[in-house]
Amino acid sequence: MKQHHAIFDLDGVLLDTEPLYTQATAEVVARFAKVYEWSMKSQCIGRGTYESARIIVDALALPLTPQELVTARDVILRVLLESAQPMRGAVTFTRELAARGVRMAIATSTQAALFAHKAAPHKAWLGSFEAIICGDDPRVKRSKPAPDIFLAAADALGLSPAECTVFEDSPFGVAGALAAGMRVVALPDPAMDRELYRGAHLVVSGFDELIGSIDTLGFSPPHLSP
Repeated sequence: MKQHHAIFDLDGVLLDTEPLYTQATAEVVARFAKVYEWSMKSQCIGRGTYESARIIVDALALPLTPQELVTARDVILRVLLESAQPMRGAVTFTRELAARGVRMAIATSTQAALFAHKAAPHKAWLGSFEAIICGDDPRVKRSKPAPDIFLAAADALGLSPAECTVFEDSPFGVAGALAAGMRVVALPDPAMDRELYRGAHLVVSGFDELIGSIDTLGFSPPHLSP
């Protein structure tokens, strides 16, 4: 079996931040007597920062530019992120991969400055990833579902797409990883329609389902691979 290496999305995959994004965005739009509902949120998960903001601004007819919405949201979000916790099983799973010699990268639509803020409370863990590709990286010309961010992550690891397995929670992320020619494991939010992930090679509820089957995923150490 070919030795695979891992590329992880951040929000909703490694860190449990999606509810915090929802709360921060809801607080901003409430200033204009608007409601940020799941039907809208589900269209934004996995998209680029300003692309998501434009969807919200247009859908709610907010008197803001996408940039203004993001700026106002991030003031609230930065405070909330101080309490963000890892997704269940994420630390155990990634540390097991590291112990097996698996190389790992993060590919997140988050801009670099906000990523640094998210990562600060988790330096010992997230600092162990070999490469971090953020949404404002100059190599990322197009946001998910384009493959740019995943190809940049593979390049940063010195790997071909065929050697990479991507862990994603959004349909746009899954589509981008597939377009990059990579294997994809989807970990969707329970509220998302799993039919939207039918292109993924594997769909699971969380890392707990994967920890006991790492060998079958192709993450055995290279010297143990036939």
